[in-house]
Formats: sequence, C-alpha cells, structure tokens
Amino acid sequence: MKVLVTGGMGYIGSHTCVQMIEAGLEPIILDNLCNSKEAVLERVEALAGAKPTFYHGDIRDREVLDQVFSENDIRSVIHFAGLKAVGESVEKPLEYYDNNVHGTLMLVDAMKHAGVNSLVFSSSATVYGDPEEIPIKETTPTGQVTNPYGRSKYMVEECLRDIQVAAPQMSITLLRYFNPVGAHPSGTMGEDPQGIPNNLMPFIAQVAVGRREYLSVFGNDYPTPDGTGIRDYIHVMDLADGHIAALRAVGEKAGLHIYNLGTGKGSSVLEMVDAFSQACGHDVAYKICPRRPGDIAECWADTAKARAELSWEAKFDVTAMAADTWRWQSENPNGY
Repeated sequence: MKVLVTGGMGYIGSHTCVQMIEAGLEPIILDNLCNSKEAVLERVEALAGAKPTFYHGDIRDREVLDQVFSENDIRSVIHFAGLKAVGESVEKPLEYYDNNVHGTLMLVDAMKHAGVNSLVFSSSATVYGDPEEIPIKETTPTGQVTNPYGRSKYMVEECLRDIQVAAPQMSITLLRYFNPVGAHPSGTMGEDPQGIPNNLMPFIAQVAVGRREYLSVFGNDYPTPDGTGIRDYIHVMDLADGHIAALRAVGEKAGLHIYNLGTGKGSSVLEMVDAFSQACGHDVAYKICPRRPGDIAECWADTAKARAELSWEAKFDVTAMAADTWRWQSENPNGY
C-alpha cells in the first residue's frame, strides 16, 4: 500500500519510513528540506532495503501535491510536515500558521480532489496546555496553549474535526505525541536539528560529544522529587510503530480517532541527564537556570486507549533512549 508521508525526511518521519518499509508499506515522501537533509534517503535505503520515492516540494504548493497524487496510487497520508520549535514560533507566528495550518488545509484539499480519505496527523501533547489532570487522557480539555506552535497544532485539530464532520467517509487520526527522543538502534539515523537544539535530548547529546559547553536546566524548584520538570519521553522507534499501528487499526475506519503516544511514565530533566551520563561514560555538564515562562512542572500520558484500540505500547525505556541517542551522536557528531 502506498502512503504519502509529508515531512518524511525529518526526524520522526524518516524513522517511520524505515518501519513502514519493513512492515510492507510503500512510503512516498514529500519534503521541502527546510529542516532535514536529502542524505536521509540513503540511510533509509541502507536500513530498510528499499529507497522511498522522494518529491522535493512543499505542502503549500498545490501543483506539487496534485502531481504526487496523480503519479501514485496513494491510499493514505501520514502528515508530519510542520515547523516545530516553540521559541521560534513566538518570534515567527506568521510562518508557523502559514506552514502548519494553511499547509494542512492545502494538503487535505488535494486529498479530497484525489479521492484519498485516510489521514494520520502528527499532533502534539502541547494542545493540552497546562493540563487539569495527570496522567493526561485523550478527553483532557485542549486549547489552553501557551505558544503559537502549540496553537497551530490545536487549530489544525479543530479544522480536521470540522472537515471530518462534513466528510463523514474520512478517517482522520490525531496522534498526540509527548516527547520524542532516541535514534535508530543502528546508530545511522537520529535527530539532526538545524542550529541550536530546541529539545532536551539533542542538547544533552551535543554537550556529551563536545559541541556545546553545558546544558541549561531551567528551574530546580518545581514540586517534583528533584525539583526539575518531569516529562513523558518516548523513543522515536516506538513512535514510528505507533503510526503504523494507527494506520492498520483505524486508517480505513471512518471517523475521528484520537490517541496519546507516550510511555505513561514521567522522567525528570536530571534523570535524563543521569541516564545519558551512564550511556556516554562521563558526566554531562549542566547549569541550573531560572524557570522559563510557560513551562509546567509535570506532564505524562495515559496510554490505555492506544493500548486497547491500537494494540500498541511503548517498549523502550530511558536507558535505551539514552544509549541509542549516544550511539547516533557519537558516530555522527555533526549529524548527517
């Protein structure tokens, strides 16, 4: 089965493409390479034994979208393409709404024109904002988001809800990720952020490999066991498998389907630093800094729904996440 994977050259998209090929699916990648590199294709081919068809183009380019759909018998779409840096979104809200919201609407309109009714959307736990309950369930209220990135994901979710009501034959799945980390166990694929990393694990990795002097830990006075923020970190390989599980369980089932993808466990910033120190064999330097505005004390997922309906659950623990990240970073100190 051919599946269009927008943003398939990126961190989560590329790992998902490897798992898709191994599961017998045929990913067709569309990516504008604004935050990824074409070298990823060779790594995917080396791991999976097949090179995905790749279109260098933008989801906001209707001509490219129509070309992709007309040249391939696409049955479903996994939609990763989006800008994702919280801090940058505050500085560049126009770009985030244009790419993430407008781009998704362009994509869905092209799907409608091509008669493709199955969409799996890469959403985020940021749609929950500062949650009213922990662990977070799919029924936890959404919308109280604190930055344009999270708001763009929330807006897309709301648009997709309305679109599914108007087109009840569509299967639309919203996958709300928690904190993706890790790398392919081979060490040949991983996260390769452009510029200064926005997420914890790649920053720790760059400190460990000597590219950065120290990690800034924002706040050690939260009401948590060690005072640092607690998050639900999920291995990128588990996340990749979650997309395939969703595609198989509900990808052809009309309706709106919503799932949290996390481990159901929280780990603090200092626990992640400790796990990485053990993986790389030396201490990772860090400094305690003031809290960042908008950060919350703790956040992790209730994953019971995904377990029950998708027959999916995370398999990798923090030790594996750190070990796989270090293998990737140490063997590819400058990324791809």
